[in-house]
Order: sequence, then structure tokens, then C-alpha cells
Amino acid sequence: MSKKHDLTILQMNDSHAYLDLHDEYFWKDGGKGYRKVGGYGRITTYFDKVREENPGSVIVLDNGDTIHGTYPTIKSKGDVMIPILNEMGFDAWTAHWDFAYGPEHLLNFSEKLDYPLAMNCYREDTDELVFDPYKTVDKNGIKVGIIGIAATIVDKTMPDHFSKGIEFMLGKKELPGYIHELKEEKDVDLIVVLAHLGYPQELKLAKEVDGIDVLVSGHTHNRLYETVEVNNTIVMQSGCHGSFIGRLDLELGDEGITGYNHRLVEINESIEPDKGVQEMVDNAKEPYKDKMQEVVGETEIGLARDRVMETTMDNLLLKAMIEVSGAEMAFSNGWRYGSPIPPREITVEDLWNIIPVNPPISKCEITGQELWDMVEEDLELTFSKNSYKQMGGYVKRCYGINVYFKVENPEGERIQEFFVGEERLDKDKTYETSFVTTQGIPVKYGKNRRDTDIKAVQALKNYVKSNSPVDPKLVGTFVPI
Repeated sequence: MSKKHDLTILQMNDSHAYLDLHDEYFWKDGGKGYRKVGGYGRITTYFDKVREENPGSVIVLDNGDTIHGTYPTIKSKGDVMIPILNEMGFDAWTAHWDFAYGPEHLLNFSEKLDYPLAMNCYREDTDELVFDPYKTVDKNGIKVGIIGIAATIVDKTMPDHFSKGIEFMLGKKELPGYIHELKEEKDVDLIVVLAHLGYPQELKLAKEVDGIDVLVSGHTHNRLYETVEVNNTIVMQSGCHGSFIGRLDLELGDEGITGYNHRLVEINESIEPDKGVQEMVDNAKEPYKDKMQEVVGETEIGLARDRVMETTMDNLLLKAMIEVSGAEMAFSNGWRYGSPIPPREITVEDLWNIIPVNPPISKCEITGQELWDMVEEDLELTFSKNSYKQMGGYVKRCYGINVYFKVENPEGERIQEFFVGEERLDKDKTYETSFVTTQGIPVKYGKNRRDTDIKAVQALKNYVKSNSPVDPKLVGTFVPI
């Protein structure tokens, strides 16, 4: 390149199929406020505005967690998203919860979009890639190589049907070869890695692998108002639920990137939604509108998945599970998705957003020793000093227990105190517990595992109706000391 070029990268990550305007929380003065944000119609308007400002010089990327998370999308296994996503004009996509309907479904789905990437997803016990590992795009004379990395935890901590017949590697070994191939054989000017590993893992990857110009990060819902630079790599991540879009404007010269500017753009109500996309959104929601708007009760406090140790939203779910199961404790995964519910009425739509997979409430018997080992394992998956071993979301959600632990201690040695109710944990005792999915209690723990005849959304609905207004305040389930 003999002259300066400009290039803009736009990022949407972890939108979780939030088709329309929704509540989002914003931290201030140690507390939270709420605003209405997001919606694919508004995001499309913003994309088109930037494209008009920079004709032929805009790359639009989606880090995944796109076709799973809200009721219309779940009911259609993502199909309602196809015309919307095609109209938005993404250049590349990678995946995580998008595997929830099974790998073959995602492969068929992706053929209707023609832009997924994952260089770390293989047919089981083979070297055969499921998706293209990279693609190249040309933007006003700038040739960009985009390498995709899907979530490596899909076959490790997610339910088995997510990864039937496939397996996932970290991608660290393969990545240098693809960077070399793109630079030496495809003659690209810029290397962009589009990943869904999580911010800690991706920073470590960028530090250990040379040649990445921009790493577009996903999975952990970080709101990066400023980029970070690691090993000459610019790293960006842009929140979740489509509440924000990340914008990175690059100046390029003969030596590569010579300057850049980054903004985290809030997709607020001042943005007029694109009429065509908004019509598609409205059509996707219409068959379920009456059902979703049914009011089941109200909450006195904001319900959100906003903290690592414990959240009000999950305490509501866990209390509902205990009520319907009669168990003395409850466990669910440390999910991050689910837009907050401010103090207000609670609708059926809100309940589906809390747990869109709507699994049955399950029960099992588990020993005190197993409880101790399971919680130690989960703390390591969340806080491992080796970022590549961090494979959880937040800390496992629990109710009915109370754990005091040292974050900085080594693997298997973090728990200091463990109580069940008012009593110290008895490692020789067997306890009855309720849980949802194998992410709540992995198969290797407990015995006599069985499903009840009540699913999670119905349990929530019953609980909210019986206990409204609900107040599932934080109780100190996990306390770092």
C-alpha cells in the first residue's frame, strides 16, 4: 500500500437474539440504573449510517451467541433470524450457544448465511474442519484476513447435544499457521481474529501468538469503553444483548496500522429503527405477543445477572426450584445472558429470557464430599490462574448453601468454610438437591438423578404468582475472604 487507507470495524457480540428494545443496566455510584436499548432494527440503522460515512470501508462482525436466547428464536431454532441477519450484512460470524440446536442444524443454518468461521471446530476424531477457518475481504484496496475461533467450551461444559459428532480445540496451535498462510499466500494487509473464547483467554492468546492486528473478543460480556493493546494487537469487546456496538476506526499505511480510534456505542432509543428490519422483528414476535405480555407478578428489586458470585435473577430461579422440588438446596449454571428486569411487573417474556432453554427441574442425592469437590471445581473453572482453563460463566448459582473461599488460593484449595443451611457441611452426609441441566450439577456428581414433571419457566411462573411482589435479594451464598 503506497498511501494511507481508512478502515472501520463494527462489532456486535453476544446479542443472545434480543430482537427488540429491552432493559439494560448501567453502573453508577456503586448501584444500577436502567435504560431501554438495543434491537436489530436500531443496530441496522447504525450499521448503515457508518457505511454511508465510509463507503466500501466497513467490516461488520458478529462474535456469536446470536440465534439463541429469546422465545421467538428458540421456537424457530433460529430460523426467524435468517432474513434479519442477511439484511444487516455481516461479514463474518463465529459461535457458542448457536450450537444449542445441534451441530448439523447450525451447519445447515450457516449455509443460508454464508459467513460463519471457526478454525478450531473439527469432526470428531478427525482433522476435518466443520466450517471454513478464515475468509478474506477487500475494502477499498485493503485486503483483510478474518480468522474465526468458536467457543472451546462447547464440548467440555455445555450439554452433550451441542457437540454431537464434533470437538473443539483452543486454536492456539493452528492460529500461527493460518496467519502465515493469509499473509504469505493470500497477501492480506491486516489480520483480524474473531473469537468467542472469553476476554481472559483471548488476551492470553494475543500475548502468545504474533501477527494478530485486531482481536474482536466475545463471550464474557465485557463493556470495553477503551481497547487494550497486547503484543501489538488491538483488542475490543462490546457488552451483550445488542445493547452496544463497538466501533474501531483504523488508519493504515505501508507499515500496517498507523493510528486508530475506538468507541463503545450505546444503541439507545434516539436511533430510529430500520423499517425493513423492524418489520421482520415485529413479524417474528407477533405469533407470541399475547402470550409473552401476560403479567404474572412484580418484583420489588431489580433482577439481573450482574455479579460474579451471586445475582438476584438467579436467586429468583433457585428459590422457585426449591419450592417446586421440596429439596433443601438448588443449583444452576453461572449464566451471563438475560437482560435485567427493573423493579416493575414481571411478564412471561421476562421468565423465558431468564432461562430460554426451559429445562425440567431435576433432583438427585449428593454427598457432602461431592458438594465440596463440585464447588472447588467450579471455582477453578471461574478463577483459574491459567486463563485457558477458565471454562465457566460466572460462579455456579446456588441457594441453600453458604461458602467462604480464597480467590487467590491454588486449584482445589480455595474453600475455607462450607455451610448447608445453618449447619457446617458434613462430607459423609447425603443431601437432596434440585438442579437444572448438567451445567447445574455435572453428570459425574450425585446419584438417583431424575427429572420432575415441572419445567423451569412454569416453576418461575408458579413462584412469582404465589410470592408477588418477589424480593430475591442477595444472601451471601459465596463470600470471597
